[in-house]
Amino acid sequence: MSNVRNDWELEEVLQLFNKSFNELLYQAHDIHVKNHKKDMVQVCTLLSIKTGGCPEDCGYCSQSIHSDDPIEATPLMSLEEVEKQAKLARDQGSTRFCMGAAWRRPSNKNIDRVIKMIDIVHDLGMESCVTLGMLSEDQAVRLSKSGLNYYNHNLDTSREHYTKVISTRNYQDRLNTLKYVRESGIKVCSGGILGLGESRDDRAKLLIELANLESHPESVPINMLVQMEGTRLYDNEKVDEIEFVRTIALTRIMMPNTYVRLSAGRESMSESMQALCFYAGANSVFYGEELLTAPNVEVEKDRELFNKLGMKIEGESDQIDNLNNNKTSNAEEKQNIYNLKLIN
Repeated sequence: MSNVRNDWELEEVLQLFNKSFNELLYQAHDIHVKNHKKDMVQVCTLLSIKTGGCPEDCGYCSQSIHSDDPIEATPLMSLEEVEKQAKLARDQGSTRFCMGAAWRRPSNKNIDRVIKMIDIVHDLGMESCVTLGMLSEDQAVRLSKSGLNYYNHNLDTSREHYTKVISTRNYQDRLNTLKYVRESGIKVCSGGILGLGESRDDRAKLLIELANLESHPESVPINMLVQMEGTRLYDNEKVDEIEFVRTIALTRIMMPNTYVRLSAGRESMSESMQALCFYAGANSVFYGEELLTAPNVEVEKDRELFNKLGMKIEGESDQIDNLNNNKTSNAEEKQNIYNLKLIN
């Protein structure tokens, strides 16, 4: 296992960034195979349980009321619909079900409803994750007592660049939420977005913020900006593909034991670009046709790519075994067994 560090400095991270592409990928891949199962990918599903109407002014988000054409606010999704979507995700191979709500911070009444949703996810045999905005210390404790596995709260970018993206909260607000989540015993999911107008220094500083936390996040999603019409950053210059892969490699080198997740923006990535990301250390993806309000890769296209690359979905054989061991007479469950066998 690679040594885990929490003392990265900007100069050495930039030196890594500036390595030749092949040398950087080789180093990242070597660290990856020493710390993770080779050719294994974790698939997660992200569901928007409450869309639109967010008072934050994040320049990349169409759910913000500050967008030129904001998405209409919806009420919190029903428990019945959450269960339906969670079952579908499980049957497609997802082992983690993530639920996102467009809030600045949830009320305690909101937390009560979300805890019921977390129970549904656990009853279906999946890990749970939620992203609800900023949390108080008490709210983090309540979610921890519910058994919540992961809390997502992205840093987005560097401290220095942050104010150019968001003005309705500051960087320390985000770090405080991560602190409360970690101290409550919930695992941390936190990453960033490339394409916000940031420099390479900003990308390096973002990774340093994450890697120099007292404990590395268990999951780090790396997003490519999805240019949503009506948002302030809609016309931003697109991130160079090689630069994106370099950032994935740096994430793997600096956080060797972490799941590095290809997240938003993957629908615009070629198969060869994704393959380079997997080689560089990415070992998790969001699964399904939509990520909150952004488009995503279709499930069958993902499976085709995994098959081309000789990659297996983490935990899928266990799902098949569990379904077989239940010896259920329920026709729907029997069909699930058949479907999972068919696509493996």
